[in-house]
Amino acid sequence: MMKYSSIKELCDAAEAQGVKISELCLKDQAEQMQRSCEELYSQMEKNFDVMVEAVSKGNDPELRSTSGLTGGEGYKMLRYAQESDGGLSGMFLSRAIGRAMCVSNCNAAMGKIVATPTAGSCGILPGCLVSMYEDRHMDKKDIVMSIFTAGAFGMVIANTASIAGASGGCQAECGSASGMAAAALVELGGGSPKACGDALGMALINQMGLVCDPVAGLVEIPCIKRNVSGVMIAFSSADMALSGIDLKIPVDECIAAMKSVGDSMSASLKETSLGGLATSPTGMALKKKVFGE
Repeated sequence: MMKYSSIKELCDAAEAQGVKISELCLKDQAEQMQRSCEELYSQMEKNFDVMVEAVSKGNDPELRSTSGLTGGEGYKMLRYAQESDGGLSGMFLSRAIGRAMCVSNCNAAMGKIVATPTAGSCGILPGCLVSMYEDRHMDKKDIVMSIFTAGAFGMVIANTASIAGASGGCQAECGSASGMAAAALVELGGGSPKACGDALGMALINQMGLVCDPVAGLVEIPCIKRNVSGVMIAFSSADMALSGIDLKIPVDECIAAMKSVGDSMSASLKETSLGGLATSPTGMALKKKVFGE
């Protein structure tokens, strides 16, 4: 059984068996949980269906968060993509980031989402995978299987570093989510297990040091927009890995570096709302608007 203590372990095992990381992990999880592969796949398929539904629910121009601070960002982005023929980023990427914002909007309005790996980073993996499914028309089974790869890599990060903003900053949340999504995209693109690991590392190094400074302590500002950058980094990291660009620093060392940075980060920048944007004049005014004096 796998220990999920290093990305190299997972990649080496998959390479040795000549299988995808998702196939390796599905079989391993079935053995550990004493459940059939078919049962676990069905459960993961339902998770993906929730992601699709969250995009749809979040794409409501009238939907607002319970705080009233956010709402409609995903709808505006998807409308802009359609009306501007894809805007500056192109139709596919503009729609992907619009979907990520829709899921974040759904979360802020207390809708049903899949934490991937957290609620604060919930839009990144769906933004990527729902787009591959709906716009690139990839096979649903392949999409669902790729989530096992994302989940396995997320388990390694959780076991060896952190996926929580409270302990590692936003690099641990949006950074991890972006890396997980990048790995899933590489698998969907036909990349090797090692390339999946390289994509994860590339996404992490591009968000190293990202702080967690939620305005009013709510997962809305700037979290929703950071999900957008996480999507863009996931796609660019996946493309770099698929092109054969070398990560240079081994992925497990990247994860260790992220942990070191998180450990040295001030507590004011780890979900406490005591620094960063949370204590800007406007941030404080918005907090007062939500909670009063």
